[in-house]
Amino acid sequence: MTYDVTVLTDRRWVREDENDWYSRQLHTEDRLVLEALQRAGLRAARRAWDDPDFDWNTTHAALFRTTWDYFDRFAEFSPWLDKVGRSIRLFNEAALIRWNIDKHYLGALAESGINTVPTYFVERGDPRSLLNVTAALGWEDLILKPTVSGAARHTYRFAHTETETLECTFGDLVEAEAMMLQPFQAQVLEAGELSLMVIDGKVTHAIRKRPKKGDFRVQDDHGGSVHQHTPSAEEARFAEAAVAAVPFDVLYARVDLVRDNAGQLAIMELEMIEPELFFRFCPEAADRLAHGLAHRLARH
Repeated sequence: MTYDVTVLTDRRWVREDENDWYSRQLHTEDRLVLEALQRAGLRAARRAWDDPDFDWNTTHAALFRTTWDYFDRFAEFSPWLDKVGRSIRLFNEAALIRWNIDKHYLGALAESGINTVPTYFVERGDPRSLLNVTAALGWEDLILKPTVSGAARHTYRFAHTETETLECTFGDLVEAEAMMLQPFQAQVLEAGELSLMVIDGKVTHAIRKRPKKGDFRVQDDHGGSVHQHTPSAEEARFAEAAVAAVPFDVLYARVDLVRDNAGQLAIMELEMIEPELFFRFCPEAADRLAHGLAHRLARH
């Protein structure tokens, strides 16, 4: 059998565990996407991206959804992306995925006039100490994290007076990979982060993520909570403009933003590889995704 589109997951989530809330939630999201694709007249399947038994020549396109192991297995994922991307359509496209993997893209967005949280990049192998770097920046409260990461991996919050406690960790990290520093955005503690889903160029829905008490990380992996949010016209315009500034065709994006320390809307991240899109809060957004994908397939 041939398929128009194959929805991609990772091997941990191929089968649903009805006794695990996270597995149930994930499969609910993927089912909403599959059903929307079928309503759009597309033959759809769901497979792990690394399924050794699946013949990729039997599908016209692949849609990244819950491939949440890709950054832990990037040495395998990267050549797979090259190989599969040469024979079928990918959504989002491979070039965009590679651009979005590395948070140096924040610098490109800032150069395009999109307000982003100030970011300073420390390239791999930089010989300076953390104290030397932070002294030049002049930020009081900082976040340190890798430029290629997810789920708050190696993410640290510290005051500029506490660099000594992180020097060894910083040295080990910079020896292995590029890192980035940002001033901590104080409103995250009170207001959390907003995530606006932009599907085929338009905001469809939004959620607010709040950290648990005593933490600054909003991810549910770290105890954060998710709440439905009705985006303002200002928020929607800002999110759509940020996605429009991306130099690739973007079928779907999650725009994570905050009010920065100056009170302005600012991009924390654009997630365009395999973001959770919270379709359970707005099932009709899955139909917009499906129609946008179908339209792109029909044009080629």
